Formats: sequence, C-alpha cells, structure tokens
Amino acid sequence: MKSIFRTISTRRHSGHRTFADTTAEDVYKFVRDRGLDHAVEREKNLRPLLSIKDLIRSEPAKSVPISVITTQKDSLRVPLRPIEFIRSFPSVFQESLPGGIGIHPHISLTPEILNLDSDEQLVYGSESYKQGLADRLLKLLMINRINKIPLELLDLLKWDLGLPQDYVQTMVPEFPDYFRVIKSKLRGCSGELELVCWSNDHAVSLLEKKARTVGKGEYTKGSAIAFPMKFSNGFVVDKKMKKWIDDWQKLPYISPYENALHLSATSDESDKWAAAVLHEIMNLFVSKKVGKDAVLHLGEFMGLRSRFKRVLHNHPGVFYLSSKLRTHTVVLRDGYKRGVLIEGNELVTSRNRYMKLMNTVKKDNKAISSKSKREEKGKVEGEVCDTDAKAGNDDDISGSDVEDDRKGDFVDDDEDDSEDDEVDQNQSLNRGRRNSSPRAGRRSFGNSGSRDKPQSRRNKIGLKTEKKRSRMY
Repeated sequence: MKSIFRTISTRRHSGHRTFADTTAEDVYKFVRDRGLDHAVEREKNLRPLLSIKDLIRSEPAKSVPISVITTQKDSLRVPLRPIEFIRSFPSVFQESLPGGIGIHPHISLTPEILNLDSDEQLVYGSESYKQGLADRLLKLLMINRINKIPLELLDLLKWDLGLPQDYVQTMVPEFPDYFRVIKSKLRGCSGELELVCWSNDHAVSLLEKKARTVGKGEYTKGSAIAFPMKFSNGFVVDKKMKKWIDDWQKLPYISPYENALHLSATSDESDKWAAAVLHEIMNLFVSKKVGKDAVLHLGEFMGLRSRFKRVLHNHPGVFYLSSKLRTHTVVLRDGYKRGVLIEGNELVTSRNRYMKLMNTVKKDNKAISSKSKREEKGKVEGEVCDTDAKAGNDDDISGSDVEDDRKGDFVDDDEDDSEDDEVDQNQSLNRGRRNSSPRAGRRSFGNSGSRDKPQSRRNKIGLKTEKKRSRMY
C-alpha cells in the first residue's frame, strides 16, 4: 500500500515552506511497523467480546438467546456469525437449552469471565480512575473551541476514552465543577457535555510538561518544542524532507488549548498547531490509538477535519496509520516502545487480563484439536475394514486412503489373513494388504446399491508394489 505522503516543495505560501501536491514519481512508499500493527491486531476480538459480555450482564436473567445477539451483530461489532464467535471462546460463554427443549440456545457467562467483570467494575468505581477520566474529559472539552461535545460523539469514542457504559448517570454528576449535560440544539443529538469552568492547571499539554521538566523551568510559552519522531524500519527520508522536518521542529509551539484557526490552513505554523492538537487528543485515549474515522468525526465537529487529515499524511514519524482489521487505526508512535504501550492504567490492565484469558483458551483448543486429530488418525490406521465398517462406522473411512506416512506403503494388518482359510498363504497376504485400504475393503465385501469409486493414482501404485512383492514370495 502506498501512502498519500506529500513531498517537499520549494514553493512559498505566505512566506513559509509547505507540502505540495504529489506527483506519480514523488510518492513515498508506505512502510509497515510490525510492532504497532500487532498492538492493533491483538485487540481484534476483545471489543466485540466485551460488548456481548456487557449485553448479557445487563439482562436480569444473566443470559440472552442467540437470536438477540444475532439481531445486534452490527452494533456489537461481531466479525463472524455470532454462534461461531461465541463458540470460539468456551471459557467466556456458555450455551444452554432452557428446559432442554429450547429451539435457540441461550448464552450466559462463565465464572472466570464474571470474576474479571467484577474486577473491571471495581476499576470504573475507583476514585483514582474516575478522577483521571474526569481530567481527560475536561481537557478534551477545553481543546474544543466551543467547549462542548455531543453525547453521540462521546459514545463513538467511549471505548478509546475508557468511559463506563452509564457514564452520564454515574460519573458526570460526581464532577459538577468540571462539566454537565445540557440539551442540544443540534438535530438528532440527545444532549451535549458542556464545560463548566476553565482550568488553567489542566490547560497544559503533555509536550509542554516534558519541555518544562527537561528545561528545568527555563521553558517559556511560545518557545519551540520538537515532536518525538520515529519512523518504521525501511522508511526513507530524503535530504529535502529532512531539511523541512528540521525547520518545522524549530517553529514556535502553539498550545493545543489555544485557538489558532486564524492561521492559514496551508502554513507550517498551522500544521504544527494541528499536530499539537491531535497529539494531545491521542494522549487522552487509554491505549494511545483510535480509529481514523472516529478521530476525523471529532475533527469535523471541531472544524479541523482537513487539518487532521493533512497532519496524518504529512507526519508519519509522529502518527502511524495501521491498516489492520480491515480499517485504518491511528497510533501515537511515542506512546509505544517496540509495540508495547509505555504508560498504562487500571483499565488497560483489566483489558489485558481479558485478552490473556482469550488467548489461553485458543491455545488449549488448538492443542486439544491437534491431539484429537492424531488419535483419530492412529485409530483409523490401526483398524481393518470388516463387514460392519460400512454400516456402523462409515464416517471414519469415507474420504481418503489410509497410509503410513513414515513408510510410504499401505498399512499391513496380518490379523485379517486368518479369515481366508481356503486361499493359499500368498493370496491371503495380498488380500489382507488390499483390504487395509478403506476403498479396497468396500470392493471386497460388496455394497449393494453403491458404485465403487475409481482408485486414486497413489492407490494404483501401492497395488502394483504389492503384486511385485507377491511374486517374490
């Protein structure tokens, strides 16, 4: 996949260098970051699994028919058929037939997942987590120039912000000096979360805090702050791009809590301010990553959609775009080290426990499945088709010829040689070897009403080998 990165041009716009439109020969090649791709992909099934878990937990009976989950498949983000998805995690979900005669199975939760759910609810109810979440919501409201956000947009970002399901009823009322829910004048919007009081203590970005720490108090507002940058292995930065990045890093840093919409949208100062806004927003998410569509919806409400898109394409060293899970995910590069989240919290720890349980189940299922296949194969290889094979155990022998992969010949079984007392020893040996093949057994004993399938090429070669051996005897 090729990105839409823009090359550097020496053209001037309002006295500043800018990114120009790309030409076919100047497009930079997109380079994947395996660590960040893995960080996105490892949560592939976590979100739909927890959505189904919350749905079941909200029911009074603590179980729901599979038909209910099927009808809500899209809203729950289930990637497979719901019944297939549920059966992939037997340590999370249980199936049952109410009264033993139910048509649709009912799905409930296992004790293991209920224990993890209890721990998760303790996280949401802890004072430290609620305070940190309130601070992050306060920052998000202050970054937005109108100081309010529709509840529908917050619901879209609920997973990334780490909001509990009922945050409007449980968490928002506990911080009346931070924010409040008001009626919205927007069409189709049930309400908005509005900022109550501006906080100068919170209106400091993460990059500004780090600059003050490194500069030991010498940092002043409006000074240049360089963004931490890291490119994927194999990404080529030519001299022209490196020169532009160096000059861009030396530009004054405009706080994301300031309104800089008066700057020209194509100027480098505006580009750096938009990067600062997006960088600060990404730091408000619990996993330092978010779906591209979601962040662009937020940018559209803030009037920064086009600037966010430009920042994502112009600065691959700050923001990484992963195309895993059939969508695009924005990942903050300096939030990860070797594909691992640097700074977590209680909710991230809780989600990791869920994933550990899910992955453990997958490994156990795989091991059991492999063992069962080996045992079934050994059982079929050790058996010889008899007169009851077709009627009583047809599933075990339908399909392919039974062979010993280690020797390359058909499996010998001398026990059947005693069945043909009227045939000489050589013919008995040949017949016993031929009958070790399921298809050969069917032809020997006959099956009325069914036609014999033509032998495979490997079977014919095996029979020729047995004829040569019988001549030697």
